[in-house]
Amino acid sequence: MPAHRISLARAERFVWLSARVLDQRRFAYHFLDGPPDAVEDALAAYRNPDHGYGHALDPRLRGPASQPLHAAAALRVLDEIGRCHGHRTERLCRYLTAVSTPEGALPAVHPSQHGYPVAPWLPVPDPGASPPSDLLATGPVVGLLHRGNVWDAWLFRATDYCWAAVEDLRTEDPARLAAALAFLDGARDRPRAEAAADRLGRTVRRLLSGPAGGPVLPCVLAPTPRSLARRWFTDGDLERCLADLASRQQDDGGWPPATPRWPGGSEAARRAEATIDALRTLRAYGYPLSRRSR
Repeated sequence: MPAHRISLARAERFVWLSARVLDQRRFAYHFLDGPPDAVEDALAAYRNPDHGYGHALDPRLRGPASQPLHAAAALRVLDEIGRCHGHRTERLCRYLTAVSTPEGALPAVHPSQHGYPVAPWLPVPDPGASPPSDLLATGPVVGLLHRGNVWDAWLFRATDYCWAAVEDLRTEDPARLAAALAFLDGARDRPRAEAAADRLGRTVRRLLSGPAGGPVLPCVLAPTPRSLARRWFTDGDLERCLADLASRQQDDGGWPPATPRWPGGSEAARRAEATIDALRTLRAYGYPLSRRSR
């Protein structure tokens, strides 16, 4: 029996008090049998005329400009509700084509973000600069489009970039490891993805034993038992991770975000996302969610 009892009721109260409309509807969809149409309607408010997404959909990037990280956030939402396909993704691919690097991949941050607030750990290229390709945005976008069985010309070169980037990945940055996994979990070539995941797993075992590791890392990289990263961790690793994650529910019912605070950042939006992610991970691994006491 888990040592920490999770209160879904307190989490629900936190969401109604603090979250954006989109995250309120995501919470309702995942935990209260809410309709997927309501989630998609809320997501549409973040879409721009260029077919990209902006308006702080990813809370680390403020302002109206479309950004690749916002596109990744939009695809995650569509994937959650089983709608990562069709005309909505075809239109998004037009935006992805327009902002691609010469390699056919995506920058983490496009220069159009210049002049708007951004989390300090995400560098903004100068206006007119040619930003580098980055797995941070490209990996999740390509993986989710593959998982949605989307076929678009943009995907061919972007997929090649992701395979090469994963092969060359030597980082111990959990965010980029998670981006690599997002690609591998959705990639169509399953034998190749499994082989690449096995190689990455050796990097992660070193990370777990270093100062950047910690009990929460398995939950970040393997948020569900179906993730390729699940095989990297022992049952004991996962049990410690889940117990730590469960213990992080705060008195107001929400979870803290994994990344540091930053002045001007939307802490409530980041906490709402962290809360929904934590609840989904805990439920995926069989933690009971109690609806007692609001």
